[in-house]
Amino acid sequence: MHKTSAWPLSQAYAALIVYASLYPFSGWRDQGIAPWEFLWSSLPRYWTGFDVAANVAGYVPLGFLLALSFLRRGRQRRSPPTNLAAIMVAVLTAAVLALWMEALQTYLPSRVPSNVDFGLNVAGALLGAVVAGGLELAGAIDRWSRFRVRWFVEDARGALVLLALWPFALLFPAAVPLGLGQVFERVETALADWLLDTPFLEWLPVRDVELQPLVPVTELVCVALGALVPCLLGYSIIRSTGRRALFAVAAVGMGIGATALSAALSWGPSHAWAWLSLPVSVGLAAALVLALSFLPIAARGCAALVLVALVVHLSLLNQAPASAYFAHTLQTWEQGRFIRFNGLAQWLGWLWPYAALAYVMVRVSRGDPQNRMAA
Repeated sequence: MHKTSAWPLSQAYAALIVYASLYPFSGWRDQGIAPWEFLWSSLPRYWTGFDVAANVAGYVPLGFLLALSFLRRGRQRRSPPTNLAAIMVAVLTAAVLALWMEALQTYLPSRVPSNVDFGLNVAGALLGAVVAGGLELAGAIDRWSRFRVRWFVEDARGALVLLALWPFALLFPAAVPLGLGQVFERVETALADWLLDTPFLEWLPVRDVELQPLVPVTELVCVALGALVPCLLGYSIIRSTGRRALFAVAAVGMGIGATALSAALSWGPSHAWAWLSLPVSVGLAAALVLALSFLPIAARGCAALVLVALVVHLSLLNQAPASAYFAHTLQTWEQGRFIRFNGLAQWLGWLWPYAALAYVMVRVSRGDPQNRMAA
């Protein structure tokens, strides 16, 4: 029986909720107020429709994924009482998380705990859990399971989770389209700030020259590898060549759509395609050609190619600085209207390629017995 991907996805989503709820993690102080005091405080005088929608919608995926992960354990056919129990456990788990987040906000000067927010979070989790239970009773989840058996190898959970997160990682604006994992310059700056006025600052390696912008050919290669990596990752778990071809076209299309949406969110709908320069267009076309040429390669070989592609991609990408215009865009996300969404997309954009790198290293080293494709 396949292991459900809902459980690791729910854990990842819970971590993102923690980040979004406690951002910016600074200025912690004790006001002499009990952290649960907000539960009995008066209702807020001012609220907006956006606040209501955001607090409900933010917990809908968590309730859905938690309920689904509890429902998909075991082989027996699910009954209404079992579904109800799974919904209750999911909502209780989400409620405990929401309670902790609101309580901890008591110690943050930039956040205000609210019993209304807590109630809306629980309502969102309940809505998501009910949807999961309804889909289970209607047989939709079983149909997905049968689809998964036809398309993917048995131990595909890790790759499926990474592939599900990839489009969301692309929503955070990148200096190079589809260039996830460009963290070297920011990590270097952050370390220097942390170690300022300490003797450990001298331990940091000092570059002889400043980072230079990528030339068009290098940008082309980065874009091509950025689009090729998810294709090869999918190949490592997809059973047949025909389905691999369909997946490759869909993955490249998804990458283009997510990048266009990111540009529209950052600079406005009229600039949704401003990033599609000649090197980027050629890089995307090269990625699709390479993906189609790699169709016959065995699953383990595709995982090894992911490893090589990620190493080269990250090496090239982190040799370039972020442009001044890109830095201004990051300020818009990190300090403006996208501050709540910042945690969801930013950390995914930074960490996704390194998580994929760790996954394929384990996959290649253990000698997966399911390396042959179906015809």
